[in-house]
Amino acid sequence: MQIILASSSPYRKELLSKLGISFDTYSPEVDEDPIKHDPKFSIEEKAIKLSVLKAKAVQDQYPNSLIIGSDQICHLNGEILSKSGSLAKSEEILKKLSGKTHELVTAYAIIHTNQVLTHCEVTSLKMRNLSSLQVKNYLRLDNPIDCAGSYKLELNGIGLFEKIETKDHTAIVGLPLIQLGNDLARLNIEIPGTKA
Repeated sequence: MQIILASSSPYRKELLSKLGISFDTYSPEVDEDPIKHDPKFSIEEKAIKLSVLKAKAVQDQYPNSLIIGSDQICHLNGEILSKSGSLAKSEEILKKLSGKTHELVTAYAIIHTNQVLTHCEVTSLKMRNLSSLQVKNYLRLDNPIDCAGSYKLELNGIGLFEKIETKDHTAIVGLPLIQLGNDLARLNIEIPGTKA
């Protein structure tokens, strides 16, 4: 069965490869803004809806394949902190997060034929109190302008944090592999180690 990751993210591609399965990637063309800015949905609902939207956009191109869509939202007390796109904006975001606890909400949707499976993982992160110099020094190290929250935990970003609470550390990078592996195994996708 062909598996397609509905994402252009190199981080998600690298994560999914850790499950030892063959897959292709296809970048979904979707407008995220209407869902992201709809006040009637919780942050978790937004992440799940965006994951489904991305998977369905790719399913239109590949109707017989198993599609995995994913989305991650970083927020501070409900204020969504998107990818910055610039070091100046990243500096603003990190100063806003300094000394505070925020959440990374990471969801995925698996679509195959008429079946849709979804999952959402919430990670709570407490950032240290950072000086302006610490922020600038960190940004020079990781240049995290393409990451929600403006940090890369898998690189030097781990040093920014006082405390992290999560059930699955891969969710922080962009795809909760523990539950995803369980769901794929349920759909008879052979994950190394799941079958005798």
